[in-house]
Amino acid sequence: MEMQADLTVLRPAPAVAADETFDGTWPFKAHYTDAPGFKMHYVDEGEGRETLLLLHGEPTWGYLFRQQIPVWSEHARVIAPDHMGFGKGAAPEDRTYWLQDHIDNLEAFVLDLDLSDLTLAMHDFGGPVGMGLAARHPGRIRRIVSVNGPTPFGQPDLVERVTANVAVSPWFQWILQAEEKGIIEEILGHLDYNILSTLKLNGFERNEIITDTWLAAYRAPFPTPAHAAGAIGWAKGFATGAHQFEVPEPVMKAAVLNKPALAIWGAEDRTLHAKHFLPLFSQLFPTAPIHRLPGAGHYSPEDAPQEVAQLVTDFLAKNPV
Repeated sequence: MEMQADLTVLRPAPAVAADETFDGTWPFKAHYTDAPGFKMHYVDEGEGRETLLLLHGEPTWGYLFRQQIPVWSEHARVIAPDHMGFGKGAAPEDRTYWLQDHIDNLEAFVLDLDLSDLTLAMHDFGGPVGMGLAARHPGRIRRIVSVNGPTPFGQPDLVERVTANVAVSPWFQWILQAEEKGIIEEILGHLDYNILSTLKLNGFERNEIITDTWLAAYRAPFPTPAHAAGAIGWAKGFATGAHQFEVPEPVMKAAVLNKPALAIWGAEDRTLHAKHFLPLFSQLFPTAPIHRLPGAGHYSPEDAPQEVAQLVTDFLAKNPV
């Protein structure tokens, strides 16, 4: 009995039940795989030759894309995994949560499901995770979509732009101060209580979206500090310099740069400022369209759900497989 309890501590069960719909706002069937070495949750909607792979960031989960999934799944297969330590998946305590770990996990996931003809739709740290996958497997990628998601891919001014963004980002300033004070674990370990303040610090503009159900959906994955390992790890990794961007080999980079690409950016994003990150996108895809969404913040799929859904739908139609 004691040994079983110890294993439970090392690998806490997912905090959110597979059949939880949050009052019908998340009606999608739960799927799971152990391919990345933990219980990874994903949804798999629609069908077709091509697949949209939706990659969330901090401290959200697939729920961020709940309003786009029904629209996009009319045109393609849509898969939305939850990164390790987020959503309906597990948060193993015997793992690290650095960027390179999330890239490894996503690679294992994609290879296990044998996914190809992928359109990456990447938000927040889903950007560097998705670009890491593209660096390793460009042949599986068909298109790139950045939704307030950075696209690091070996640009020479990447560190300079990230540093400049940190200087004007309340979220990243908080991370650095919290690490200096030694309170990252204490604060982010209680996201069941302070999820709203964390989301607001990162930035969304439409306060009317806040309902009891909405709050429950975003706080549910983090009932204990152990379950918040993903959110803690992402912040901790930035503060300590543990995250490692994937740097593509020249041949891999060349294979990605000819892909159709699209950037969608909430113009009021205070966490990832457009003036610092959109140039990184344009360096890779100089002719790709960029759509700035006025009145939308960092969580643009929440602030402008119909616009984000339509822009990607139109992009798929204009760039057929």
